Amino acid sequence: MNVEIITIGDELLIGQVVDTNSAWMGGQLERENFRIMWKTTVGDDEAHLLDAVDRAMKRAQIVLLTGGIGPTKDDITRDALCRYFGGKLYFSEDVYENILRIFGISGRAMNPLTRNQALVPDACTVIMNLQGTAPCTWFERDGKVLVSMPGVPYEMKWLMTNEVIPRLKNVFSPDIFIRHRTLWVNGFSESALALKLERFEEELPPFVKLAYLPQSGLVRLRLSARTDCEEEAGRSVDEQEAKLCSLLAGHIFAGEDKTPEVALGDVLLAGGLTVGVAESCTGGRIASLITSVPGCSRYFAGSVVSYSNDLKRKLLGVQERDLAEHGAVSRVVVEQMALGAVGLLGCGCAIATSGIAGPSGGTPAKPVGTVWIAATMQDRVVSECYSLGALREPNIARASNMALLMLLGLVNGQDGCQ
Repeated sequence: MNVEIITIGDELLIGQVVDTNSAWMGGQLERENFRIMWKTTVGDDEAHLLDAVDRAMKRAQIVLLTGGIGPTKDDITRDALCRYFGGKLYFSEDVYENILRIFGISGRAMNPLTRNQALVPDACTVIMNLQGTAPCTWFERDGKVLVSMPGVPYEMKWLMTNEVIPRLKNVFSPDIFIRHRTLWVNGFSESALALKLERFEEELPPFVKLAYLPQSGLVRLRLSARTDCEEEAGRSVDEQEAKLCSLLAGHIFAGEDKTPEVALGDVLLAGGLTVGVAESCTGGRIASLITSVPGCSRYFAGSVVSYSNDLKRKLLGVQERDLAEHGAVSRVVVEQMALGAVGLLGCGCAIATSGIAGPSGGTPAKPVGTVWIAATMQDRVVSECYSLGALREPNIARASNMALLMLLGLVNGQDGCQ
């Protein structure tokens, strides 16, 4: 059940829009034992699209397209597929009724371009898009399937979940079962971790693979088993996960595919704790990560971006003499910021950061990439200084992750610094 995903649009090629569709689709399909073998992005050019479709239909059993089926002249997918599969366009009353329903909900007036979206190839099966005006189309040839969906992410996701994947499962039976297991690891660089696990990898069964996925100072380890026996796939990843947990005891902070902010949110909820944030060099990134998690209002009290020393004094109670003697990037200041956040925001836990993100502002004593992080819970305060590097964006991302993990360790009864 090999799959190729084709995403369509000049905006994807030039980086104006990031292709999140294929990433989401890949995750959903793998869970259902469909194997993603190729991903292709093409612009709004009919010849290029036809070439991509032809190559995909020759090498994949399932071809999934997103994009290029809107009402404007750069939406060329429908006409290209009609040419590729033969036949002609016809006006679908069912699609038109759906368009009228969508417009009735929104209160907008119909226009001729939108009405033309009811023109569909007669060589396909039309799947109604209940979230938008552009229909989904299903083509079959020589035992293979091509499905064309809108590029609008929420429309594509609804169609994949409610229509496309269920239909694909009815047509295709899995011949290979795929099981993944992800572990988040802290305290190792990617190369150091690979050396640590060298013998482990050598002893893996041939159908189990280990992948290293570095991300802002952390490494995700992904175990993948691919075999024709569903029970063996599940048993194998369980066994290898247990070995990894033993080898990396103390360095695994999440045994599932959880980000640091999700892992922290889970333990805060479980403990009935609330958290606040006082940020300087991370500029609100930590608060943004925390609030990206659904349900965070149950444990997130709020944040202060105290970039200036004046705000550190006025809002968080940092002492003027400590700023003058030690500087804003120091243990004493970042600890006072964390404690000040608890008092200001009325929370049980807090995180604080202060550092030199770069690319300028460093000194011989405190070079660019120097970051102090503190975490506090129930009058206990821990802090640590990190030397991260010379690049601003990676420094902010890494410091944010380290801060979340510091509090996670503290709440879990560790020393806070993992």
